[in-house]
Amino acid sequence: MNDNVKVIRVGSRKSELALIQTKYVISSLQKLFPTEKFEIHTMTTMGDRVLNISLPKIGEKALFTKDLEDALTNGSVDFVVHSLKDLPTCLPAGMAIGAVLEREDPRDALVLNKKFEGKTLATLPEGSIVGTSSLRRGAQLARCYPHLVVQDIRGNLNTRLAKLDADNSKFAGIILAQAGLVRMGWEERISQTIDPTDILYAVGQGALAVECRASDTRILKMLQKLACLETQCKILTERSFLKTLGGGCSAPVAVHTNLERRNGSDDDYELNITGAVWSLDGKIEIQSNTNCILELDDNANEVIPRKRCRMMEIWDQDESPTKPIRTSPKADSPPIVDDSKATSSNSTGKFDIEALINIHGEAFKKCPYSEALNENKQHLKPSVRDCPLHIPVGQDVMGECPYVDTNQKVLSVGEMTPTLTEGNIAKCPFFSSAKEDTVARSETVAQKCPFVCELGGGDSKDTETSTDQPLYCGLYRHECYRLDIFEKCEALGKSLATSLIENGALKVMSKAQLEIRQKI
Repeated sequence: MNDNVKVIRVGSRKSELALIQTKYVISSLQKLFPTEKFEIHTMTTMGDRVLNISLPKIGEKALFTKDLEDALTNGSVDFVVHSLKDLPTCLPAGMAIGAVLEREDPRDALVLNKKFEGKTLATLPEGSIVGTSSLRRGAQLARCYPHLVVQDIRGNLNTRLAKLDADNSKFAGIILAQAGLVRMGWEERISQTIDPTDILYAVGQGALAVECRASDTRILKMLQKLACLETQCKILTERSFLKTLGGGCSAPVAVHTNLERRNGSDDDYELNITGAVWSLDGKIEIQSNTNCILELDDNANEVIPRKRCRMMEIWDQDESPTKPIRTSPKADSPPIVDDSKATSSNSTGKFDIEALINIHGEAFKKCPYSEALNENKQHLKPSVRDCPLHIPVGQDVMGECPYVDTNQKVLSVGEMTPTLTEGNIAKCPFFSSAKEDTVARSETVAQKCPFVCELGGGDSKDTETSTDQPLYCGLYRHECYRLDIFEKCEALGKSLATSLIENGALKVMSKAQLEIRQKI
């Protein structure tokens, strides 16, 4: 092997599951490019560090991705491996999803405490506590299984399983993504695989995404070999649906997507998607479905590794396939460099507000009231008090403006700033302090508002036209795939979201977000 070959640095979260997924991607690339050298750089993300606050309240869309993307931006790593469901639909400028690998089973699974062995969600005793950190799971459980009590549970997969199995555990069971359990070797713990007719799954669940710099042609050419066209069709449709709705961790949104070859046709496939939103208590449900026909040329799919490879295969063969893998990676496993930063204020994983602001994103770097916090901690309380937005920083705004709701953002798509004067936008200090003249007001808001400044034009606009190759909800379209396929998938997701919006989905989502804020 040529020692002068540039080492490809791969970013990963530090969790066991994240490392298994990252090593799987590297192993796949190593088989295709045997002369390349790889190195894993691990780091913790905000979602890993802040465990004392529920996911919807933490206050950042990119809970599990921002730190990794920062490393991509500054050149510390060359690509990062994500669970696709953690990846926001709008990526930072200059980033792209270079590959979506063949999707594993996207369904949810029930894992039970041994005292309830043999039970299902339907047969668990009334009042049984089921743990989940997901709003969509909680809402659907409340709707379909009202005899159960849903409570929040945080931590990585091993941590949640430990909480479930503790002698004094209050949980009868927990809901997890089946794909993660299988990747970790925990198949034997699955008590029930939950059909999508009962509980729809998260956008992108079960799929791995590889994110890289959109300008890195070398990495993109390599990642093309891993991309699965059929999976990308489903994923793009789902992400387009979510992006149009404006959802994330802040509202219960879920999908089910299916792609099947039409009878008697060699190239025609029918793509079906079901999507829904719920109130937090599950009592309100708005659901719809739609479909389209895609012509997928099998020749364009030759780059896809068709044989499904268990991620466990990257480890020693003497490891048990039914027990969690903790040690003994193969001798040729890539070296691991720990790039995580010690930002925790104590061993319990709690953070002070200064740390949260530092993690929160570019919006607060532009805010004159948060800048003072970086200079001297004693200015913290006055700065927060003086802030005209009165935002509980790092808590519930999900990196978005708290005065312009989802409905207003959808209606004002393409505008530099919202022009609506009804609702909470009238309370916006930047909007209300501007001159009465609409143009002058818009210019003032654009210059001062950190949420507008962050993206250079409002949350409804993204950076997907900043590269020579247009992105589709962050997905890079390799030249081997026809443009019309991506356009149809994107349009299908938008169509489904529009159908839900017409039936009141945004009102339901806004109410859910308000309820979350009131619980802070």
